[in-house]
Order: sequence, then structure tokens, then C-alpha cells
Amino acid sequence: MIAHSETSFRHVLHSPKAPSKSLLAAPRRQTWYAPVKILADCCLAAVFLALSAPLLVLVALAVKLTSRGPVFYSQTRLGRHGRPYRIYKIRTMYHNCELKSGICWSTKGDPRVTPFGRFLRATHLDELPQLWNILRGDMSLVGPRPERPEFVPELEKAMPRYSERLRVRPGLTGLAQVQLPADTDLESVRRKLAHDLHYVEHHTVWLDFRILASTALRVLGIPFHIGRELFFLPGGKRVELAYNRSISDITTETIQGSSISLPTAIAAAPAVATVTELQPA
Repeated sequence: MIAHSETSFRHVLHSPKAPSKSLLAAPRRQTWYAPVKILADCCLAAVFLALSAPLLVLVALAVKLTSRGPVFYSQTRLGRHGRPYRIYKIRTMYHNCELKSGICWSTKGDPRVTPFGRFLRATHLDELPQLWNILRGDMSLVGPRPERPEFVPELEKAMPRYSERLRVRPGLTGLAQVQLPADTDLESVRRKLAHDLHYVEHHTVWLDFRILASTALRVLGIPFHIGRELFFLPGGKRVELAYNRSISDITTETIQGSSISLPTAIAAAPAVATVTELQPA
């Protein structure tokens, strides 16, 4: 039995934005990359789903015995080009908890998460049903993590180029996920956005392989920095500074192409929202 999100979907993206200047010098994209990635996603997802089936049965039984409600949970997320789809997870929170809390990010020590759910989140076992999303073509093994549509309008206002991460299919894991902790505020989202955009403009088979290998280390509990150094993953301050420069370039071009003065443009620029502003009551 699957629990569906109670929140109605609001379409928030009309069309993907045109690619802007590259964060770093992007390599020439292999023409065979896209079909090979799709084929590899389907084959690997089928293998992983078959191998993890016995574990999923045990986890489902444990969820059923430790809390009321369905085992699986589905929720609307935005896929490539802003297309909405249903993502599937193993339920880690108390059933229908958002009826009381409203829609908000999960925080450290979130009381909505069940005791067994904390274990599932720590081991990422709750993400295994998303292998089915990969087989359906909604997701990829590697890519930016999908966001809930309720959060996207505010994130787009607060962070330039945010919707550009929708140029590729969302992933089960990604360049940001293997290097950064879970989102807790807008600053953490901004750091992940810089890594997501770097992946969007530089994804290759070799980068995908390194991200998957680093993901395996993360599942085993090995710290972020070890995977980054071992597999020479791009990230950290270098990627964040490149994102900041790309925003500066866009701002400069906008000002030069209009009659708006620099002081006026700075005054009109949207301030970064606080977590309280982003989270609905």
C-alpha cells in the first residue's frame, strides 16, 4: 500500500532556461553518452533491484511492525524539464505527519521521523524503491536530487540559475550528495546547487563512475572527504566560487544590456530568504 502526499501539485516551471556560461571549462559532450547512460541506468537498476529484493522484504516487515501506516510512500517531485512525477520511498516518518507540521524540510532530530526511520535514513535504505523510478525513466542513477514543487518557486527567487539543474534527469545519487550533508537551510541548498550545476555542464561516463564509487563508500559510512580525494571529485570552494562568478557574469550582462544603474540593480536584487520564509507553516 502506498501513501500519497496530501499536498496538491502546483506547476512551477514553464520551460527550462537556456544554458548560461559554463561554471568551469566544460568538456565536449560525447554523442554516445546519453543513450549509453540510459541503457546503463536500466540495466544496473534492474540488477540492484533484484539483488536488494530480499532486503526490501525485511525492511518492509520491520516498518510495518514498528509504526502504523503503509510501508511505501510516494510524493510529487520535479523531473527533467520540470515534468512532475511520483517518487517512491520506504516510509521513514509517522503516517500523515504533514497534516500537523505542514510542508517543511526535515531537520536534525526531526520528531516526525520514526526510530526505525532514523536507521533507514542513516543507511539510505529508504531510497531503494527509487530504483523503480529509474526503470520507469523518471530518474537516473546519477544526477541532481529531485526537489518538491512546493519549494521550487522560493528557491528560484533566492538562487539564480536554480532551474538549470532540471536540464538533466534527477538522480538516486549525485555530485552534491557524496560530498555535502543533507539540506537544512538555504546556504546548504546554495552549496549543493553549485555542485549540481557543475555536474549538469560536465557529466561524463567517467564522472558518473566516480560518483557511484564514492556513493558506495558513503553507504559504508566512510566520510565525505575521503571519497572526494580518493576519486578526485570536483567540488568544494572551487565549484562554489565558479558558481558565484557565473552569477556575477549574468548580473553584469543584465545591467549592461539595460538602462538600470548599478546601485538600482543592487537595491532591487532579491535578498536570500531565511529558512522560516521558505518553510510553509
